[in-house]
Amino acid sequence: MDGLRFAIGTLSVFPVRVSRVDREVAGRAMALAPLVGLVLGVVAALPLLLPGPPLLGAALSLGLLALLTRGLHLDGLADLADGLGSGRPAPQALDIMKKSDIGPFGVVTLIVTLLVQAAALSGLPPWAGMAALVTACATGRLALTWACRVGVPAARPDGLGAMVAATVRPAARWTTTLATLTLATILHTWPDATPDAQAPGAQMPGVQAVGTQVVGVQAVGPGDGGLGAVVPVEVVLPLAVVVGLGVAMALLGHARRRLGGITGDVLGALVETATTAALVTCALLI
Repeated sequence: MDGLRFAIGTLSVFPVRVSRVDREVAGRAMALAPLVGLVLGVVAALPLLLPGPPLLGAALSLGLLALLTRGLHLDGLADLADGLGSGRPAPQALDIMKKSDIGPFGVVTLIVTLLVQAAALSGLPPWAGMAALVTACATGRLALTWACRVGVPAARPDGLGAMVAATVRPAARWTTTLATLTLATILHTWPDATPDAQAPGAQMPGVQAVGTQVVGVQAVGPGDGGLGAVVPVEVVLPLAVVVGLGVAMALLGHARRRLGGITGDVLGALVETATTAALVTCALLI
């Protein structure tokens, strides 16, 4: 339970009492991070069910998610953007990231990221948006599990990065990944999580009906003939997990080359990157 408490206390605003803090507990916490993401996603997705413009629901959900996480991941994303965008050697870049202010690279990165997230969410039906957001939040925290795997060093000798770096064993990492993919597969069964061409009275994009007869078919499958038309709906959410994790790991590789390892800011940036990539995948394919 110490690991779960550590994960909840570190990754959310939910009040918990952490009685033990060490690298062993930190490793368990990072392995359990997607579970915290699941809870955050469920709570943050509730505004998507509110009546009104879809963009309003998406904005409220993202605002609630930022509140539930104290905005720490967004702050990490902005700090990493400033550090990497400076083009300076690792020591100076790390100093820039440590400052409390946000520079132009950080501001632009935050604006673009939140715009993309809001656009992706607002383009989905409410239940599909909820499933996508829960999947994306779990995927963002799965990126932490992979970033804290054995073999990935810390960029500094102190701080959160040093506490959690190289603490997640391969067995725990793969178990957590399988559990997250299973969750995404289960979420596919949520009401209206993905288009159902067989539902009574349903009419798919590109289909014209007169009375009870279909008189014209312009596209087969979801997505109105786009990418969603060639990707089975059953695999969209698991694919979002894979894409989100892959994009985050690409950023991690770049951060390791430039900074020498992970920091708390790098971890926060990975969460937002994986979350955004997963949402975009869902928006393109559902």
